[in-house]
Amino acid sequence: MARPGSERPCDDLPVTTTDGSPDQGTSFDADLMAASVDLAVELRRLIELSAITTADAAAVRSAAELARAAAERLEGPRRPLSQLPRLDDPAARRRTFNPVSGVANGMAPPLRFHVADGVVSAEATLGAAYEGPPTFLHGGMSALFMDQVLGDTAAANGLWGMTAHLELDYRRPVPLGRRLAFRGWLEQTSGRKSVIAGSIALAEAPDQPLVEARGIFVMPRPEKLASYFGSVTDSSGVHRPPGNAGDAAAVEPG
Repeated sequence: MARPGSERPCDDLPVTTTDGSPDQGTSFDADLMAASVDLAVELRRLIELSAITTADAAAVRSAAELARAAAERLEGPRRPLSQLPRLDDPAARRRTFNPVSGVANGMAPPLRFHVADGVVSAEATLGAAYEGPPTFLHGGMSALFMDQVLGDTAAANGLWGMTAHLELDYRRPVPLGRRLAFRGWLEQTSGRKSVIAGSIALAEAPDQPLVEARGIFVMPRPEKLASYFGSVTDSSGVHRPPGNAGDAAAVEPG
């Protein structure tokens, strides 16, 4: 079983688009991507260890000093929140710092989605960093993951929308340290509205849901899109507001 936080889902750089072809964007920096993914892997490892270590105070304090020194290495000019990271490209569905599927986000497991016949799926092993009740996944994390799964399912079916309603039924506690299967599928679509359903289950028993989810996603009207994202630019400062399925994380075929 893989150690939680140890997986490297981006070893097949460069990033692929949703049809599986290499992303040919001229701004893509493979070296920066590899470095950012490596940093995220070690951050996940550090976060997990901080939650499960039995080291004494001196060892923890020493680790804190090292983490502080590492953070200082990254201090300096920062992008505004309205400017996309250099590694992101919504048109290629690449969102590297997404908190669920972002390969360069130390908070993300990360989930890596695949699509077959319109059904989106992913697997991950979650550790103590995501704990709610002892040994089980925090219920709020289930909601976070399923919101992303359902949203990416909409994108995989050629739709796009923002979450208007999300409901979850918690059938059984979701265990930590076990391989989990996440799935999403389209139930219906009409006009600007789509209804997406999904589940979390043990990978060994994917048809026995621990959590069931159902969401309504609505494509905002043009005036709302302008209001929400009118200030968003790409890393070069060019206006690049979200407005299609490319706002979602990468979804791979097969």
